[in-house]
Amino acid sequence: MGSQQTVAVFGAYGHTGRFVVAELRERGFVPLLLGRDAGRLQALAASHPGLEHRVASAGDPASLDRALRGAAAVVNCAGPFASTAAPVIEAALRAGIPYMDVAAEIEANVDTFAHFTDRARSAGVAVVPAMAFFGGLGDLLVTAAMGDWTAADEAHVAYGLSSWHPTAGTLASGTVSRDRRDGRRVRYTGGRLEYHLDEGDLPVLEWHFPAPLGTRTVLGGFTMADVVTVPSHLSIPEVRTYMTTDAARDLAGPDTPAPAAVDERGRSGQTFTVDVVVRSGDRQRGVVASGRDIYAVSAPLAVEAVRRLLAGQTRTSGVASAGEIFDAADFLRALSAHISVAPRPGVLQA
Repeated sequence: MGSQQTVAVFGAYGHTGRFVVAELRERGFVPLLLGRDAGRLQALAASHPGLEHRVASAGDPASLDRALRGAAAVVNCAGPFASTAAPVIEAALRAGIPYMDVAAEIEANVDTFAHFTDRARSAGVAVVPAMAFFGGLGDLLVTAAMGDWTAADEAHVAYGLSSWHPTAGTLASGTVSRDRRDGRRVRYTGGRLEYHLDEGDLPVLEWHFPAPLGTRTVLGGFTMADVVTVPSHLSIPEVRTYMTTDAARDLAGPDTPAPAAVDERGRSGQTFTVDVVVRSGDRQRGVVASGRDIYAVSAPLAVEAVRRLLAGQTRTSGVASAGEIFDAADFLRALSAHISVAPRPGVLQA
């Protein structure tokens, strides 16, 4: 339980932010609602009587300092993270409190590792980027699959989404990332992140997901934040991610609607399977995870991370991905009410 510790949520009124606020309350924490839009903050606070809200902007360091007073940790849910991550991390370092975000933006996560690793370690402050479905969950699963291996040749993370109805935040972050890439694609190969020009379509492959999902067509080279989080601490020179073609088509479609709530918790009906395989020589290991609503499930991921950070259940300090700073297998077990995780049957067939 949170023992009534105050946790600031920047971007609390956003789609994922609302799930994080609800999960914090359920786990016994006191959410502190932060954001730049006073009207939306007030409306959210009205639906959570007793919670304090404070207006703050990523472009105003003094407002962030005021907003974080009294907070034990801060969760940044306000994208695009290319604009918000660095200012909120700076404020967290000044306040001396742990920071995490739910960034799926590859470049924003690279920036966090590049610019804050030394400073956060010197300050003894934990900074955990991508503590969400993309980046965080994949990293935990790859780390758990590795077990006692200290290195592997390849890691494959295949995302089997029943559909992908993106939020406005996802679309905005995607636009920022595409602009930063200037028409290039990104991959992690040969032990480094590469940007390359490729005018052809992404390769379409068959991926044999474990039952009940079964064989699905996926896009190879559909690169997600796992290419930043996984190699940040694991010796794996090739990290590849895949996305089911139907979900990729949804994401790209101009008329795809935003996720719609179908239950009392506000979750959509979209489901997911994340299939992970790591290979070392002729040996393979794998795990598979399944659950519901990629945005809603980011909340228990982030809040479990908050709990462990504040309880001192960590393996390092400074900037670290989920799989490095936490005991991955134990962390995943703690999420059993939200995510089903099991050893992967069979071998890689893609």
